[in-house]
Amino acid sequence: CNIIYHKIRRFQTLFSTLEKCPKPIISAVHSACIGAGVDLITAADIRLCTKNAWFQVKEVDMGLAADVGTLQRLPKVIGSQSIVSDLCFTARKVYADEAKQIGLVSAVYDSKDDMMSSCLLMAKTIASKSPVAVQGTKQSLVYSREHTTEEGLDHVARYNMAMLQSEDLAKSVMAQMDKTQAPPTFSRL
Repeated sequence: CNIIYHKIRRFQTLFSTLEKCPKPIISAVHSACIGAGVDLITAADIRLCTKNAWFQVKEVDMGLAADVGTLQRLPKVIGSQSIVSDLCFTARKVYADEAKQIGLVSAVYDSKDDMMSSCLLMAKTIASKSPVAVQGTKQSLVYSREHTTEEGLDHVARYNMAMLQSEDLAKSVMAQMDKTQAPPTFSRL
């Protein structure tokens, strides 16, 4: 039993590295996303899929409880305990349109190529932003999900207190003041 416990905890730690990564994680789902796949995408920051994608929390059909993060993250991703309970207790499939409707994914694409193009464009757009701002935003979003609003506000205030001294802020302010200037170029994420 102890060996199984430690193996499960190891997998949980591995999957949690996605949400702990300081850079935003974009997941792109084409076709089936079952069991551990759902564990994986719920640890990502942004989820996209194709119109033929479907999702299933399958563990209950296999005689176990989802144990690598779905039961902890899915309620926060979707925001409805009733829908999460439905999906986890019944192991029913959620197709792309419903996944978008319930907030599991941000967008549904007609094809894998369309999805991947949009995914890469989104990544490029995010990478063009201030790494100080992007990483601080991610850190604050993850922190705030597990804490009260007041604790989240204090967290971001302390972060910005330190980071407002970065050159990224000065570059952004100068670009905003000079409307003719191109958007600033920041160091890479």
